[in-house]
Amino acid sequence: MKYYYTIAFFFSFVLISCRKEKTSWNADWAAPVLNDTLSLNNLVNDSTIQEGTNGFYELDLNRTLFDLGIADFIQIPDTVINHSFVTVVPNLTVPPGFSFVNEIEEHEFDLNGVQLKKIHVSQGVIKIKVSNPLETKALFSIVLPGVTKNGIVFSQNYSVNPGTIANPNTENTTLDLSGYDIDLTGQDGSLYNLLQSQLVINSDPFGPSVTLTNAHVFNVEATFQDIKIDYARGYFGNQILTGTESVNLDFMNSAVGGFLDLPSTSIELEIENGLKVDAKATLFSLSNTNSSGNAVALSSNQIGVPVVLSSATGSWSGLNPTTETIGFNSSNSNIENYLENLGNQHNISYKIELNPWGNTSGGWNEIFPNSRIRVKLRAQLPMTLGADDLTLKDTFDFDVSQDFDKTHVTSGLLTLNATNAFPMEVNPTLFLLDVSGNILHTIIASGAILSSNYGTIDPSDGLRKKESQVKFELNETMVNDLSLVKNIAVQAVFNTPNESGSSVEPVSIPVGAFLAVKLNVKFNLKTVL
Repeated sequence: MKYYYTIAFFFSFVLISCRKEKTSWNADWAAPVLNDTLSLNNLVNDSTIQEGTNGFYELDLNRTLFDLGIADFIQIPDTVINHSFVTVVPNLTVPPGFSFVNEIEEHEFDLNGVQLKKIHVSQGVIKIKVSNPLETKALFSIVLPGVTKNGIVFSQNYSVNPGTIANPNTENTTLDLSGYDIDLTGQDGSLYNLLQSQLVINSDPFGPSVTLTNAHVFNVEATFQDIKIDYARGYFGNQILTGTESVNLDFMNSAVGGFLDLPSTSIELEIENGLKVDAKATLFSLSNTNSSGNAVALSSNQIGVPVVLSSATGSWSGLNPTTETIGFNSSNSNIENYLENLGNQHNISYKIELNPWGNTSGGWNEIFPNSRIRVKLRAQLPMTLGADDLTLKDTFDFDVSQDFDKTHVTSGLLTLNATNAFPMEVNPTLFLLDVSGNILHTIIASGAILSSNYGTIDPSDGLRKKESQVKFELNETMVNDLSLVKNIAVQAVFNTPNESGSSVEPVSIPVGAFLAVKLNVKFNLKTVL
């Protein structure tokens, strides 16, 4: 919404820019301190302001308000899998190279109601630690059935040096799981959240015979850590995500009064479901608060009504999201009042519910790398607005010391010469503030920067322009208090009057509109000899 006020802020910037200039105090000192031209040319084609075919600027307010992906719905927690073996007989002597362990176990992931059958790992590691309590070398073979990459099953072999029952010897390694597919359906292929591990242990084929006891514990510990996935299949549960997104437009803090009149306006919220999951989306509230603390909530019969989002179709690169649209216009909402409140803080409260009717897919929910649930703002508007005493105010630091026993300032004059090609006029005022923010003096401009509507057409570029000269006079009383001034506030009141000046008239901003300004300063000095 900020682009409704872009022109107004350009005017305000002109009045504030002089604060950046450093000056020196000389007798009969006079010099230009600002020479600048402000326009919208640098904003055109930035996806917000565009040149319309009718010679006026248009606003393209198409924006993504929030964007949710697989990580917002499914997280794989760090998980430790322990696979241990202990002989069931007190003593067992085995020859060299004897395989005394060969078994498969299943381990369950705790996914808070999500039932996954298959995932693809985009990032993450598995940390493996194996322990050998034998007094001879042991060979470990670790296989994870169902964990594959390019069709090859995950398998690692380790040769672990001798240890003791009291102090087993260990080997540690960290392996990258990126790019692996993981089948979580278990040994019979019909379950979910189950990871299989197979452990094979052999005594050293070149070592001596060895006696196993039930005190020998062979252990493999596998830690799945920092797992990120970009594909998942299963039943994702009846998940409900609620939240409030806040957008702060800090520059709107300068809007302290007046009104902005917008033409008939309509906007749409487009909700896109790129998940192969049925869902519902509900917009609970949309509100904004301006710098004066006045809040306006968007009211409409669309607020609080769930929107059904059918499952996306297709898969992978051929995924086809489904979309639903909520429209707000002057007939079904207070959208114009909402925008005209000049809010600097906007809040949108929402709920998204997956599988509102349960597991209707038979465990075939799917999320792909490009699956998203998005809410987008859709609006293409003419850049037409009317200002009725729209008041912007900004404050900046100021610190000048006067020594009345030496050369010092007795009066001053700021002269602003402006060429305005925008169809808006502005009445500027300066306020000198003390350390507590109290107004010491008010400096009223000699006139307004007049709207281009009161000017003439320049044949060189076809733009209507108006020349204005505005003066700010600092009298002796004001100058004598300069040492008390700690801040200067600039206030600008904007209007778009009709030709008679009796009412506000919405205006369109012509392509190429600009404001050229030259600010000159002159100080009268008194020298004390």
